[in-house]
Amino acid sequence: MVNSENTKAQMRKGVLELCILSILSQGDAYPTEIIEKLKETKLVVVEGTLYPLLTRLKNTGLLTYRWEESTSGPPRKYYMLTEIGVTYLKELQLSWAELVDAVNKTIQPKN
Repeated sequence: MVNSENTKAQMRKGVLELCILSILSQGDAYPTEIIEKLKETKLVVVEGTLYPLLTRLKNTGLLTYRWEESTSGPPRKYYMLTEIGVTYLKELQLSWAELVDAVNKTIQPKN
């Protein structure tokens, strides 16, 4: 029997950027908050996956960040979308909708 876990992991990884940008479109967040929101949707992500992705998104100009003091520990780095990030997210959302539509048309049996 074929193990589908690797395929499922690859599919989740492919949409992670869209999910992170979508979370940040709802408001600034620090990495722990992003991980918690992803866990709520069953997209389990570890810090070792998230931080490099956040850095890449920042380096490409889609995100920026600010430091904010915390009452429960060291300062926190809050990430937010840039104007370019907002535009890019809209493009990704459109592409995602088109992809979902195409996949659904392919996998749903015709009557």
